[in-house]
This record gives sequence, C-alpha cells and structure tokens, in this order.
Amino acid sequence: MQLTGWLSQKQLAVTRIVLLLEHERGRDAIAPTAIEVSLAEPTWREDHLVRLLKERLTRVELAAAVIALQLVVQEVQEAEAASDSLFPEPGGTASDHARLLELLVARLGAENVLRPAPVADHRPEVAARWVSVTAKTKYVAPASDTPRPTWLLEAPIKLLMRGERPFYGTPLRTVSSGERVEAGWFQGEPVTRDYFVAEADDHICYWIFRERIGAVDDDEPRWYLHGLFG
Repeated sequence: MQLTGWLSQKQLAVTRIVLLLEHERGRDAIAPTAIEVSLAEPTWREDHLVRLLKERLTRVELAAAVIALQLVVQEVQEAEAASDSLFPEPGGTASDHARLLELLVARLGAENVLRPAPVADHRPEVAARWVSVTAKTKYVAPASDTPRPTWLLEAPIKLLMRGERPFYGTPLRTVSSGERVEAGWFQGEPVTRDYFVAEADDHICYWIFRERIGAVDDDEPRWYLHGLFG
C-alpha cells in the first residue's frame, strides 16, 4: 500500500520489483530469498502486484523461517494517463492482456507460457518454434502462404492406405492445393514432400504430406500425418 501510494503521488508506474525474504542474521546468517517480478506493462495497481507476489510465493521453497520482508523497487517510469474512451475495447485493453500473461507466468512459470515465434524456413518442423512470452524474440512470418496448422506433431505419423486414400480413423480426402517443400539439402537433411489439407468424414481437418517418389526406396508414395487444425 505504501508503494502504490507513493507511485500514485509521483505519477509513476513500476516495471521491476524484488521482494526480499530475510532469514536468520548474525553468526548463522542465511542469505535472503529474493523474489523478482518483472512486468511487461508498467503498473501502479496494488491488486495486480499482490496477485503476482501471491502466485510467486506459492512456488517458493524457503530455506528457513522468514523474520522480515523488504520490498525493493528497481525500475519505474512515468505512468500513462488512463484511457478516456467512452466504450471499453472488446476483450479488454492491451494492458489487460499483459496483466493476464504476467499472472499466468507467475502461476505456471515462464517456460510454460509460450507464444509462436516461427523461423523463416520451408521445413515445418524447423519453422515451428515456440518461445516464452517473456522472450524478446522478433516475429518472423511463416515461409508459406498456404494453410498451415498451429499444432504440429512431434514426429509425423505414417498413415495406412485404404482404397488408394490415406486413412486416419476414416478415409481422408484432400481439400486444398498442394504445397511442395524441397529444403534441407545444404544441411544434409533433405526434405521432399507435398503437403495437403485433408478432411475426414467427421469434417475434422488434418495436415498431411506425401513423400515424393524418388525421395524414398518405395515404389509407392507414403503418406504421413504432420499437423492438426483447430
């Protein structure tokens, strides 16, 4: 409360704080446990800071009993004026979105809250990259303009053939033009595939590819499931 009162008085917003949990002092002194909180969006709101600290505290294993607390402000900046828009934005503001992500990171850990950061590569398994929402990685547009799913399998699944059609629960029929991928030669991992969007009898769409004849020793091309559409 003292911190947020001071921020409000100075018209400042905090972006980085550290809560120090002090333990035994003197001869048997133990170094304080530090809980660092870095915010994506500056804030002066007490409720948000308290929620973040509560989430972080639930994941802290204390080395000893705590005898004192110290809150250290490491970085502040001028607070932005509140929006004077008559109608609120649908789904909340950018600040609301940032606060939600901060809360998720505090609860689940930065390594478990990810965002897409595709790499400029024609090979889907290389292009599909996910990083922590706290990472400062620039977004790179996917290499293809044809539909690509959000969810890729860790490894493609070879599909059975039924009546000259790939089969996954039901026979699959292609509903898109093909996307030809020929890449990886310069890295010694050549990929020669034709990708298609395929639809099952229950109207679920999958991303499948056919290995081109000549890329493998088989006389017939092999089909694989590589991704799922939402």
